[in-house]
Amino acid sequence: MILPRAWSLPHRYFNIAATYNVINGSPAKFIQSGLDYYLTTEDLLPPLEIHYALIWKRTAFLSRAAEMFLKELKVAAELKTREAAAKSIDEMLEKTGLDYLDQMIIHSPQPWNEFRVEKRYFEENREVWRALEDAQAAGKVKVIGVSNFLKDDLENLLASCRVKPMVNQILLHISNTDLELVEFCQAQGIQVEAYSPIAHGEALKNPAIAQMAEKYGVSAARLCIRYVLQLGAVALPKTANPDHMADNADVDFTISGEDMETLKHMQRIADYGEFSGFPVFSGKPLA
Repeated sequence: MILPRAWSLPHRYFNIAATYNVINGSPAKFIQSGLDYYLTTEDLLPPLEIHYALIWKRTAFLSRAAEMFLKELKVAAELKTREAAAKSIDEMLEKTGLDYLDQMIIHSPQPWNEFRVEKRYFEENREVWRALEDAQAAGKVKVIGVSNFLKDDLENLLASCRVKPMVNQILLHISNTDLELVEFCQAQGIQVEAYSPIAHGEALKNPAIAQMAEKYGVSAARLCIRYVLQLGAVALPKTANPDHMADNADVDFTISGEDMETLKHMQRIADYGEFSGFPVFSGKPLA
Protein backbone atom coordinates (compact mmCIF):
# COMPACT_ATOMS: atom_id res chain seq x y z
CA MET A 1 0.00 0.00 0.00
CA ILE A 2 1.31 3.42 -0.95
CA LEU A 3 0.63 5.37 2.24
CA PRO A 4 1.95 2.81 4.76
CA ARG A 5 5.08 2.50 2.57
CA ALA A 6 5.46 6.28 2.60
CA TRP A 7 4.98 6.41 6.36
CA SER A 8 7.87 3.95 6.80
CA LEU A 9 10.18 6.35 4.99
CA PRO A 10 11.64 9.48 6.61
CA HIS A 11 8.92 11.73 5.15
CA ARG A 12 6.71 13.66 7.54
CA TYR A 13 4.78 15.79 5.07
CA PHE A 14 2.51 14.21 2.50
CA ASN A 15 0.32 15.47 -0.29
CA ILE A 16 -1.83 12.57 -1.44
CA ALA A 17 -3.64 14.52 -4.16
CA ALA A 18 -1.88 12.40 -6.76
CA THR A 19 -3.60 9.24 -5.51
CA TYR A 20 -7.10 10.39 -6.37
CA ASN A 21 -8.87 12.34 -9.05
CA VAL A 22 -12.05 14.38 -8.90
CA ILE A 23 -13.04 16.64 -11.78
CA ASN A 24 -16.20 18.74 -11.79
CA GLY A 25 -18.07 16.34 -9.52
CA SER A 26 -17.47 13.31 -11.73
CA PRO A 27 -16.96 9.89 -10.11
CA ALA A 28 -13.72 9.70 -8.14
CA LYS A 29 -11.19 6.93 -8.35
CA PHE A 30 -9.09 6.05 -5.34
CA ILE A 31 -6.33 3.50 -5.62
CA GLN A 32 -5.86 1.34 -2.55
CA SER A 33 -3.66 -1.76 -2.56
CA GLY A 34 -4.09 -2.08 -6.30
CA LEU A 35 -7.89 -2.03 -6.04
CA ASP A 36 -9.96 0.70 -7.72
CA TYR A 37 -12.80 2.27 -5.76
CA TYR A 38 -15.29 4.43 -7.63
CA LEU A 39 -17.28 6.85 -5.52
CA THR A 40 -20.30 8.77 -6.73
CA THR A 41 -20.88 12.45 -6.03
CA GLU A 42 -23.05 11.43 -3.06
CA ASP A 43 -19.87 10.29 -1.35
CA LEU A 44 -18.08 13.56 -1.89
CA LEU A 45 -17.82 16.37 0.57
CA PRO A 46 -18.92 19.82 -0.56
CA PRO A 47 -16.33 21.40 -2.80
CA LEU A 48 -13.69 22.46 -0.33
CA GLU A 49 -10.46 23.32 -2.05
CA ILE A 50 -7.60 21.12 -0.93
CA HIS A 51 -4.74 21.42 -3.38
CA TYR A 52 -7.02 21.58 -6.42
CA ALA A 53 -8.93 18.51 -5.29
CA LEU A 54 -11.66 17.23 -3.02
CA ILE A 55 -11.76 14.75 -0.19
CA TRP A 56 -14.57 12.34 0.52
CA LYS A 57 -16.01 10.48 3.48
CA ARG A 58 -17.37 7.00 4.24
CA THR A 59 -14.05 5.29 3.56
CA ALA A 60 -12.32 4.15 6.71
CA PHE A 61 -8.93 4.02 5.06
CA LEU A 62 -9.21 7.55 3.72
CA SER A 63 -10.50 8.82 7.03
CA ARG A 64 -7.37 7.46 8.65
CA ALA A 65 -5.29 8.92 5.84
CA ALA A 66 -6.99 12.27 6.28
CA GLU A 67 -6.14 12.32 9.99
CA MET A 68 -2.55 11.36 9.29
CA PHE A 69 -1.81 13.32 6.17
CA LEU A 70 -4.45 15.95 5.40
CA LYS A 71 -4.04 18.21 8.38
CA GLU A 72 -2.39 20.89 6.25
CA LEU A 73 -5.17 22.64 4.39
CA LYS A 74 -5.66 25.92 2.62
CA VAL A 75 -7.99 28.88 2.73
CA ALA A 76 -9.14 29.08 -0.88
CA ALA A 77 -7.59 31.88 -2.93
CA GLU A 78 -11.02 33.31 -3.67
CA LEU A 79 -11.95 33.83 0.00
CA LYS A 80 -10.90 37.36 0.86
CA THR A 81 -12.94 38.34 3.91
CA ARG A 82 -12.42 37.54 7.58
CA GLU A 83 -15.88 36.01 7.84
CA ALA A 84 -15.52 33.78 4.79
CA ALA A 85 -12.10 32.54 5.88
CA ALA A 86 -13.32 31.78 9.42
CA LYS A 87 -16.34 29.93 8.05
CA SER A 88 -14.14 27.82 5.75
CA ILE A 89 -11.95 26.76 8.67
CA ASP A 90 -14.94 25.74 10.78
CA GLU A 91 -16.49 23.87 7.84
CA MET A 92 -13.22 22.05 7.19
CA LEU A 93 -13.05 20.88 10.79
CA GLU A 94 -16.67 19.77 10.73
CA LYS A 95 -16.46 17.97 7.40
CA THR A 96 -13.21 16.15 8.15
CA GLY A 97 -14.15 15.34 11.73
CA LEU A 98 -10.81 16.59 13.01
CA ASP A 99 -10.40 18.37 16.34
CA TYR A 100 -7.80 20.73 14.92
CA LEU A 101 -5.64 21.29 11.86
CA ASP A 102 -1.87 21.07 12.09
CA GLN A 103 -1.44 23.80 9.51
CA MET A 104 -3.67 26.21 7.60
CA ILE A 105 -2.38 28.59 4.95
CA ILE A 106 -3.78 31.25 2.65
CA HIS A 107 -3.47 29.60 -0.76
CA SER A 108 -2.71 32.75 -2.74
CA PRO A 109 -2.51 36.50 -2.15
CA GLN A 110 -4.95 36.97 -5.03
CA PRO A 111 -7.83 34.93 -6.48
CA TRP A 112 -6.52 32.60 -9.17
CA ASN A 113 -8.20 34.49 -12.00
CA GLU A 114 -6.38 37.63 -10.83
CA PHE A 115 -3.05 36.03 -9.96
CA ARG A 116 -0.16 38.52 -10.12
CA VAL A 117 -2.34 41.35 -11.40
CA GLU A 118 -2.28 45.00 -10.37
CA LYS A 119 -4.86 44.60 -7.58
CA ARG A 120 -2.87 43.23 -4.67
CA TYR A 121 -5.62 42.56 -2.08
CA PHE A 122 -3.48 43.93 0.75
CA GLU A 123 -6.35 44.90 3.03
CA GLU A 124 -8.31 41.75 2.21
CA ASN A 125 -5.33 39.55 3.06
CA ARG A 126 -4.95 41.31 6.40
CA GLU A 127 -8.58 40.41 7.14
CA VAL A 128 -8.08 36.76 6.13
CA TRP A 129 -4.94 36.65 8.25
CA ARG A 130 -6.91 37.87 11.28
CA ALA A 131 -9.25 34.91 10.78
CA LEU A 132 -6.27 32.55 10.89
CA GLU A 133 -4.93 34.26 14.00
CA ASP A 134 -8.35 33.88 15.63
CA ALA A 135 -8.46 30.20 14.69
CA GLN A 136 -5.03 29.59 16.14
CA ALA A 137 -5.93 31.41 19.37
CA ALA A 138 -9.04 29.20 19.64
CA GLY A 139 -6.98 26.02 19.26
CA LYS A 140 -8.46 25.17 15.87
CA VAL A 141 -5.14 25.46 14.01
CA LYS A 142 -1.60 24.88 15.24
CA VAL A 143 0.46 26.52 12.50
CA ILE A 144 -0.74 29.36 10.28
CA GLY A 145 0.95 30.56 7.14
CA VAL A 146 0.65 31.61 3.53
CA SER A 147 1.41 30.38 0.04
CA ASN A 148 2.63 32.15 -3.09
CA PHE A 149 3.17 35.38 -1.15
CA LEU A 150 5.79 37.79 -2.46
CA LYS A 151 7.95 39.99 -0.24
CA ASP A 152 5.54 42.94 -0.23
CA ASP A 153 2.60 40.60 0.43
CA LEU A 154 4.43 39.41 3.54
CA GLU A 155 5.42 42.92 4.59
CA ASN A 156 1.74 43.85 4.39
CA LEU A 157 0.86 41.17 6.98
CA LEU A 158 3.90 41.78 9.15
CA ALA A 159 3.01 45.45 9.54
CA SER A 160 -0.08 44.71 11.64
CA CYS A 161 -0.18 41.02 12.56
CA ARG A 162 -0.49 39.55 16.05
CA VAL A 163 1.23 36.37 14.89
CA LYS A 164 3.82 36.23 12.11
CA PRO A 165 3.21 33.83 9.23
CA MET A 166 5.06 30.68 10.20
CA VAL A 167 5.44 29.32 6.67
CA ASN A 168 5.38 30.56 3.09
CA GLN A 169 4.77 27.75 0.63
CA ILE A 170 6.20 28.80 -2.74
CA LEU A 171 7.28 27.47 -6.12
CA LEU A 172 10.99 26.88 -5.58
CA HIS A 173 13.37 24.66 -7.50
CA ILE A 174 16.57 24.64 -9.55
CA SER A 175 16.03 27.08 -12.44
CA ASN A 176 13.40 29.05 -10.49
CA THR A 177 14.86 30.36 -7.23
CA ASP A 178 13.75 33.69 -5.81
CA LEU A 179 16.73 34.12 -3.49
CA GLU A 180 15.59 37.54 -2.28
CA LEU A 181 12.24 36.11 -1.17
CA VAL A 182 13.85 33.06 0.47
CA GLU A 183 16.32 35.24 2.36
CA PHE A 184 13.60 37.65 3.44
CA CYS A 185 11.50 34.80 4.81
CA GLN A 186 14.47 33.39 6.68
CA ALA A 187 15.30 36.79 8.16
CA GLN A 188 11.71 37.04 9.42
CA GLY A 189 11.68 33.52 10.86
CA ILE A 190 9.22 32.32 8.20
CA GLN A 191 9.82 28.73 7.11
CA VAL A 192 9.91 28.36 3.33
CA GLU A 193 8.16 25.27 1.97
CA ALA A 194 8.98 24.41 -1.64
CA TYR A 195 6.20 22.82 -3.65
CA SER A 196 7.10 21.22 -6.99
CA PRO A 197 10.82 21.03 -6.07
CA ILE A 198 11.34 18.96 -9.23
CA ALA A 199 9.51 21.55 -11.37
CA HIS A 200 6.58 19.19 -11.96
CA GLY A 201 9.02 16.80 -13.62
CA GLU A 202 10.43 19.36 -16.04
CA ALA A 203 13.72 19.50 -14.12
CA LEU A 204 14.30 15.86 -15.05
CA LYS A 205 14.49 16.94 -18.71
CA ASN A 206 17.22 19.53 -18.07
CA PRO A 207 20.63 18.28 -19.35
CA ALA A 208 22.57 20.60 -16.99
CA ILE A 209 20.72 19.24 -13.95
CA ALA A 210 21.23 15.67 -15.15
CA GLN A 211 24.95 16.30 -15.59
CA MET A 212 25.27 17.77 -12.09
CA ALA A 213 23.32 14.82 -10.62
CA GLU A 214 25.65 12.38 -12.36
CA LYS A 215 28.61 14.12 -10.72
CA TYR A 216 27.15 13.22 -7.30
CA GLY A 217 25.99 9.77 -8.35
CA VAL A 218 22.34 10.55 -7.65
CA SER A 219 19.16 10.95 -9.66
CA ALA A 220 18.15 14.38 -10.93
CA ALA A 221 15.16 14.27 -8.57
CA ARG A 222 17.40 13.68 -5.54
CA LEU A 223 19.66 16.54 -6.58
CA CYS A 224 16.63 18.86 -6.86
CA ILE A 225 15.36 17.90 -3.41
CA ARG A 226 18.80 18.19 -1.80
CA TYR A 227 19.19 21.64 -3.38
CA VAL A 228 15.99 22.87 -1.74
CA LEU A 229 17.01 21.43 1.62
CA GLN A 230 20.39 23.17 1.48
CA LEU A 231 18.59 26.45 0.82
CA GLY A 232 17.01 25.90 4.24
CA ALA A 233 13.57 25.15 2.81
CA VAL A 234 11.24 22.17 3.29
CA ALA A 235 10.91 20.12 0.11
CA LEU A 236 7.43 18.91 -0.80
CA PRO A 237 7.83 16.45 -3.68
CA LYS A 238 4.67 14.76 -4.87
CA THR A 239 4.50 11.21 -6.11
CA ALA A 240 2.25 8.16 -5.90
CA ASN A 241 5.12 5.83 -6.82
CA PRO A 242 6.62 4.03 -3.78
CA ASP A 243 9.98 3.67 -5.52
CA HIS A 244 10.09 7.39 -6.20
CA MET A 245 9.19 8.03 -2.56
CA ALA A 246 12.18 5.99 -1.44
CA ASP A 247 14.46 7.74 -3.93
CA ASN A 248 13.21 11.17 -2.86
CA ALA A 249 14.02 10.37 0.76
CA ASP A 250 17.58 9.28 0.02
CA VAL A 251 19.26 12.68 0.13
CA ASP A 252 22.12 12.05 2.53
CA PHE A 253 24.77 13.86 0.51
CA THR A 254 25.99 17.44 0.26
CA ILE A 255 26.14 19.70 -2.78
CA SER A 256 29.29 21.79 -2.72
CA GLY A 257 29.09 25.54 -2.20
CA GLU A 258 30.39 26.15 -5.72
CA ASP A 259 27.80 23.87 -7.26
CA MET A 260 25.04 25.42 -5.14
CA GLU A 261 25.92 28.81 -6.61
CA THR A 262 25.79 27.33 -10.10
CA LEU A 263 22.36 25.82 -9.42
CA LYS A 264 21.02 29.01 -7.82
CA HIS A 265 21.77 30.98 -10.95
CA MET A 266 20.88 28.38 -13.55
CA GLN A 267 18.95 29.69 -16.56
CA ARG A 268 15.31 30.16 -15.67
CA ILE A 269 12.92 27.45 -16.75
CA ALA A 270 11.10 28.35 -19.97
CA ASP A 271 7.82 26.59 -19.25
CA TYR A 272 6.22 23.76 -17.28
CA GLY A 273 4.85 21.82 -20.22
CA GLU A 274 1.26 20.70 -19.77
CA PHE A 275 1.13 22.39 -16.35
CA SER A 276 1.91 25.87 -17.67
CA GLY A 277 -1.81 26.64 -17.66
CA PHE A 278 -1.89 26.68 -13.85
CA PRO A 279 -1.47 30.24 -12.54
CA VAL A 280 1.56 29.45 -10.39
CA PHE A 281 3.35 27.78 -13.32
CA SER A 282 2.43 30.42 -15.90
CA GLY A 283 5.55 32.50 -15.31
CA LYS A 284 3.27 35.53 -15.25
CA PRO A 285 5.13 38.55 -13.81
CA LEU A 286 3.58 40.89 -11.29
CA ALA A 287 1.60 43.55 -13.12
